[in-house]
This record gives sequence, structure tokens and C-alpha cells, in this order.
Amino acid sequence: MSTDQRHRDVGAYALGVLDPADSFRFEEHLADCVTCAVRLGEFAGLESTLAAYAHPGGGAQVTLPQRPSAGLLERLLDRVEEGRRQRGRRRLRLVAAAAALIVAGPLAALGLQAPAGEEGGETVRQYAATDPASGVSASVALQERAWGSGIGLELARVEGPLACELVVVGTNGEEQTVTTWAVPPGGYGMPGVAGHEEPLRTQGGAALSGAEIDRFEVRTLNGKHLVTIEA
Repeated sequence: MSTDQRHRDVGAYALGVLDPADSFRFEEHLADCVTCAVRLGEFAGLESTLAAYAHPGGGAQVTLPQRPSAGLLERLLDRVEEGRRQRGRRRLRLVAAAAALIVAGPLAALGLQAPAGEEGGETVRQYAATDPASGVSASVALQERAWGSGIGLELARVEGPLACELVVVGTNGEEQTVTTWAVPPGGYGMPGVAGHEEPLRTQGGAALSGAEIDRFEVRTLNGKHLVTIEA
């Protein structure tokens, strides 16, 4: 089954209507798909609403067009509640794994380990932010190196076409460009945009040490601000 079909299975999985084989395949896909993990969290409210009917008074505000036969609604609600309990712990583990992928993304891009024989490279710090105006989200990993700082970037929800740069701003106001890149028309980290769901991951370096960095800024090359990540 295609990746696009797996993306469309999120709602069915959240409601527990996939058969065991499709559920297993979707869970394998979910472990590596940040987009589906985010969508799964968005469906949590719908499942909670359905599950609320399993409790006395839970559906008091809703008028059914036709009363079901005696015991039918209770049996259906019992099945929803039972499936919800069984899937709860499994879903938490999967979402936690997906969240770990989000956090680890910049670290993986950075490489974690300094070259053999190089001092430093053990201290890794992570920072993240989402700009309320542009909607762009960014995570930065910083690793101390003997020559300055190794820096990894993960960028999502940015639409193209754009030419961008990551800039570090020192505590003294000095600016250094870490890396530049181009954003295609479909963007990076765009949920629901086929072929563009994955975030951008890139890396570079700066001569400033971690203690000398005040913040990171993602800008377009013509100076438009996209997101600031405080260090």
C-alpha cells in the first residue's frame, strides 16, 4: 500500500476500525512518520467524544434522530471503550517514539560525535520555537567543538519557493551565517502536501561557542524573518 494511503489511515486507526493486519502495517509506518503522529494527536479529541458516551450522562447534550434497539447502543459503546483501553498504552508508546524522532532530528543531522582526537563535542544542547506569524517551526541542536559550534537544523511548515539562511546572533550582536538552502514550491514539513511532508534537515557551523550565542534566526536571503530560536 502507498505512503499516501497510510497517511489516510490515521482516522481509521484512531477509531479502531482497521483490521489487525492494516493496524500493524500502519503502526510500522507511524514509527517513522512525524506527520501521522501529529494527525493522530489531532484525532484524540474525537475518540474522547465517542468514549464519553460510555459514561452516564455523557451524551446528554445530543439528540439521536432515532432511538436504537434496546441494548444496541450500550454494546457499541462498550466496544469503543474496550478498544480505547486496549489501544491506549500502545498509542502512547508510538506517539512517544514519533516525538523522539522529532527531537532527535537535528541531532541526527548534526552527527553527535566530534571527529576522533578533537577536544569538545560532548556537550549537546537543543532549542526549538514556532513563529506565531509565519507558522514556521524550527529545532536546533548545538554541539560544542574546539573551533566553535556544530549546528544542526530541522525546519517545518515553511512554504516555497524561497531561498533561506540560518544565522547565529552573538551576545555581542555579531552575526554569522551557518548555512543556506532553497525551499521548493511545495515547501518542507507540510502536512497533507504529497511529497513535501518531511521537514528540512541540514547542518553547518559557526565560529562562536555556545556561550557566545544569543539566538538563532531563520530568514530569507532578502531579509524576511521566518522564526527566531532563543539559545
